[in-house]
Amino acid sequence: MPDRQPDIAFFRSLEQSLHRPDIRRSRNAVGEWLADDFVEFGSSGSIYDKPTILDALAKEPIANSDAAIESDDFRMRVLSADAVLLTYRTVSRSSELGIERHALRSSIWQQIDGRWQMSFHQGTIVPNK
Repeated sequence: MPDRQPDIAFFRSLEQSLHRPDIRRSRNAVGEWLADDFVEFGSSGSIYDKPTILDALAKEPIANSDAAIESDDFRMRVLSADAVLLTYRTVSRSSELGIERHALRSSIWQQIDGRWQMSFHQGTIVPNK
């Protein structure tokens, strides 16, 4: 059991790293941060596991790399000594496509074998604020 919970800035940094195109396409980087039993409820309504997410992100088109993802309104709830729920908002903008997409996001981070890994993520598309 960890002696002390990391603060919200730690998890914000992890989440924002996963928004960077160079990290997203790295199977090693993303694979380190996702728990083996990771599950995502995607904004499309589909359910994804770790291997599916790793494959999809590795094949993400380079054209998507201009889509800036901004995130804010981070909140953290401690679920247990080794688990936290992080919630936040994102806005994805693509200059090429001229679109803007807002989403509410939630992730559960767990300390597994001495390191923090994401075990669950959900993205829900919402109307622009």
